[in-house]
Amino acid sequence: MKNSKFIIGGLLIVAAVVYLIASSTSASAEYFMTIEEVVAQQEEIVGKSLRISGAVLGDTIEYDEETLNITFTVAHVTGDNDEIESQGGLAKVLHDAVREEDTPRLNIVYNGPMPDLLQNEAQAIMTGYVDKDGTFYADELLLKCPTKYEEAVPEQVE
Repeated sequence: MKNSKFIIGGLLIVAAVVYLIASSTSASAEYFMTIEEVVAQQEEIVGKSLRISGAVLGDTIEYDEETLNITFTVAHVTGDNDEIESQGGLAKVLHDAVREEDTPRLNIVYNGPMPDLLQNEAQAIMTGYVDKDGTFYADELLLKCPTKYEEAVPEQVE
């Protein structure tokens, strides 16, 4: 009889711990998606925490020094490393994504100081959410330096 109270109490504690772990994990879940997937599933993912990656279109970058709002557009880049390598490497994939006008694109809004690496053909990795209007509001912005891959960028035709 006394042991059954301890067993029931122990099971209740274990159940409570499992519930807390499961609820906190699902509440803080973050989905990694490509720009193409975000554009296609826009209505279903409004407000969900997402991590996305894309190629920055340099001529779309706008910065308001008073509000620290940065707006820019990113183009779809595959998330598959094997596919990136088969297409000639990251620099070529970023270059092609920016140049091809039919590549899916997404408008980004980020609030913070202007990063030095935010430039044309940089790879932007962002965490945030998509709003009802289809704009991605980034809470976190990471940039891969395009000059690191400068030698791999194809020669530009003048």
